[in-house]
Amino acid sequence: MKKLAIIGGGIIGLTLANYIDLKQYNVTVYDNPIGQATKASAGIISPWLSKRRNKKWYQLAKDGAAFYPKLVQDFSLQQNVYQQTGTLILRKNGELESLMQLAEERKQTAPEIGEIQLLTAEKVTKKLPLLKAAPALFITGGGKLDGASYLETLRQQAAIKMISMKTGSVQLNRMHDRWLVQTPDKTEEFDAVAICAGPGLPSLLRSLGYKTDIRAQKGQLLAFETPYKESGNWPVAMLDGESDLIPFENGQILIGATHENDGGFDLTPTKEAFSLLQQKTDHFLAESAFFEAYPAAYRVGTRAYTSDFAPFFNCLPDNPTAVVASGLGSSGLTTGPYIGFLLAKYFNEAKSDWQDYQKSIDTYLSK
Repeated sequence: MKKLAIIGGGIIGLTLANYIDLKQYNVTVYDNPIGQATKASAGIISPWLSKRRNKKWYQLAKDGAAFYPKLVQDFSLQQNVYQQTGTLILRKNGELESLMQLAEERKQTAPEIGEIQLLTAEKVTKKLPLLKAAPALFITGGGKLDGASYLETLRQQAAIKMISMKTGSVQLNRMHDRWLVQTPDKTEEFDAVAICAGPGLPSLLRSLGYKTDIRAQKGQLLAFETPYKESGNWPVAMLDGESDLIPFENGQILIGATHENDGGFDLTPTKEAFSLLQQKTDHFLAESAFFEAYPAAYRVGTRAYTSDFAPFFNCLPDNPTAVVASGLGSSGLTTGPYIGFLLAKYFNEAKSDWQDYQKSIDTYLSK
């Protein structure tokens, strides 16, 4: 039996681990949770109305969203982890009709978008009482994922499968035809390795002689505790100005997130983030003092992003026994599980049907 090391216990690494054929591989996951983006995240699974020009990214995000029903079934995801409640899209500048046209066009190749409705202001507040009365576009296919709950579910399933989980920092080296994963306690040898360490990828690949187009981006979310106990079934809302409102169960309302390119690995919550999110969101809320009325907790993590804001996942250019994956950015909850599944398919079946989703690997790695 071959030995596989998965470096990174985030959304890609744990999904990959749980899809690996354990009759072929003995799997060890090395997890360094410090700064991990998924652990701090919660987000909207609703990529269809993005206006990003990168067609490969959209194909990946579209297929990643379509993958969720299989993910829910395979891992028995509960409603506190993932729930399809629909997405409200609000705009201040009258773009709703053009967005509806875009939604109808994209539905031709993405039926997962569901029903498309242009709602009156009254119907919007009925669906999501936190919002001011204003018209919105509503698509029924949108969902929401709690990143920390997803990881905990997959850790539990990995434990049942007897997948070894180790916590802490590691170093990676190559000797002859073996991969060496070094921890402070010991060095272990592996036949293959999957490096899914997010913003930690450059330091791991440096020992192999690679330069990596990966930067660290700080993201902050605010989680409010409110008395709206029926909030679990509310839709999510994508607000004009890149702010999202994500209702979870028992009155927990998440608002965010920031994109701080100069924040890096600093996980300190900041008043500036609170003020920025308040500024972006206040205009849409029915309660003018929402940000002051309810206690808020911060969720802070570090995302990995590339210079073209697109993820990559592929074999190392000079070695098919190693795959790398990173650069998820702010769409990681949509694309990450599907990437993990595709990497598992590569190891299980020696199939790499991922060329339609990304540029060449040498766009992001160089020696």
